[in-house]
Amino acid sequence: METAALDYTLDPAQIAQHPLAERDGGRLMVVERGRGVAAHTTVRDLAQWLRAGDVVVVNDAEVMPARLHGRRASGAAIEVLLTEPADDTGTWRCLARRAGRMHDGERLRFAPDLEGVWYGSAEEGPLRTIRLEADGDLDAVLRRRGELPLPPYIRRDAGPSVEDHARYQTVFARVPGAVAAPTAGLHFTPRMLATLAACGVEVVALTLLVGPATFLPLREDGAQHDVPAERYDVPAATATAIAGARARGGRVVAVGTTVVRALESAIARDGALRTGPARTSLVIAPGHRFRAVDAVLTNLHLPRSSLLALVAAFAGVEATLAAYRAASRGGYRFYSYGDAMLIQ
Repeated sequence: METAALDYTLDPAQIAQHPLAERDGGRLMVVERGRGVAAHTTVRDLAQWLRAGDVVVVNDAEVMPARLHGRRASGAAIEVLLTEPADDTGTWRCLARRAGRMHDGERLRFAPDLEGVWYGSAEEGPLRTIRLEADGDLDAVLRRRGELPLPPYIRRDAGPSVEDHARYQTVFARVPGAVAAPTAGLHFTPRMLATLAACGVEVVALTLLVGPATFLPLREDGAQHDVPAERYDVPAATATAIAGARARGGRVVAVGTTVVRALESAIARDGALRTGPARTSLVIAPGHRFRAVDAVLTNLHLPRSSLLALVAAFAGVEATLAAYRAASRGGYRFYSYGDAMLIQ
């Protein structure tokens, strides 16, 4: 489908610039697949819309301080976004801004204790390669010198705040390596998790390390959207919990598009989930047949994006666009720090 079919108009004032005072204080729109908006409630009341025996699957990826600001030998500024290690010697795949015509072997300086050597194109699409050299342990230096990679629509002239460092991570983040937060999970609190457990809803985790694919727009002509592969891991315990939910008639509720992509990538022909680490470049668009997921909790996404295409594939294009129009009219807060939608 052409990307124009996934367009909508949004008042920029509705793009959430800061998190709410409480993680679970956001609004929740409940949408019935293929039909449209069913209710308006709050994220805190999510358990009321789930059933005993359901299993909720979250993404436990932790956002790494992946953005580096540096200088070329000429003094020109450059910004590098690390996406994943290419090996265990300090070589990383990355995206770069203001790179211009850089030559293999060109040195970049990020801090007195951190430099890089540019190696140009990587194997996948827009990615480039850089070898980092640190004075001391590289991971420790990156945590000290790197910047939390907030998305560009969250404006921070002075860089991420203390609040961002706390709130642009989920409460279950434990596996570092993502370059963006799995934002549907930002709403969860220990109180919500306890409520779900008390209602007979199990919560389990997988990992999908969000990569640059989340930033890449769909092609305007509707042609195949190719994205760099992302790393994911479905633990055996998570697969067992999902199989148990299926056996007792429960539903699989995916928290965020990253969980949807991981589960839909991992499901085998016989319906079982393949466990362990893997990579996926799956792009889900209208026409996809969902086999692993029964309901989705997700934030409100950018127009013409692969994330919105996934939502439209699950809920139906017309139902999705109607829901987004209702959210816009109703003053919902959009994008990473915004409100949420439960599609079931």
